[in-house]
Amino acid sequence: MTSPQQTAERADGQTPEQTAATHAAPAAQAGPGDPAAGTDTALVVIDVQESFRQRESWQAASDPEVAVQVARLVDHARAHGHLVVWVLHAEPGSGTVFDPAGGHVRYIAPLAPADGEPQLTKTSHNAFTTTNLQQILTERGIRSLITCGIRTEQCVETTTRLASDLGYRVTFVEDATATEPIAHPDAPAGRPLAEVLADPATLMPADIIARTRYALAGRFATVTTVKELTGS
Repeated sequence: MTSPQQTAERADGQTPEQTAATHAAPAAQAGPGDPAAGTDTALVVIDVQESFRQRESWQAASDPEVAVQVARLVDHARAHGHLVVWVLHAEPGSGTVFDPAGGHVRYIAPLAPADGEPQLTKTSHNAFTTTNLQQILTERGIRSLITCGIRTEQCVETTTRLASDLGYRVTFVEDATATEPIAHPDAPAGRPLAEVLADPATLMPADIIARTRYALAGRFATVTTVKELTGS
């Protein structure tokens, strides 16, 4: 006599319960930065834009190919399910390289946001004050930030400092930032780059980066490198 269990089995050896499990809809996948994804970390890419490459001073930048380093961080973040937030700086109506009308307020290749990654445009030095960055981070359950971009001591450092004061754990990736020489405040404006570089009062990129490291490390952020962070 056939048992109820044997009657319920299919020719392929599966019970109805097993068949239902086999054909059940897959569970929804959490997106980057979603609390369900198990990560509370976001990479914030700050001002890695063509605007800087239009200026003569970019010839003396600490790393004119900084976008390559940033791209390594972006790949690492995506591979680990971290949210990637893109920030550009704009000065509408200024007529400068930061005026969107000039067409230079765009990412330096090979950088390109993926679908669903937030893109923000700021008009302040830090990435919080004139954007809804904090709202995005709060909604995604983000508590840890990784900062990188241009310029080291300006928009990246100020964003890092403010993020720390807002309670975020911050990692500042030093060699995924870049900066340019800074002329002495009393020096005449508009001098050719050669004169700026020849002036002993000019603060050079290596010194600027070192000062930022001293200012941030142990107080506002963990300062690291791309290799240390990614392991490659």
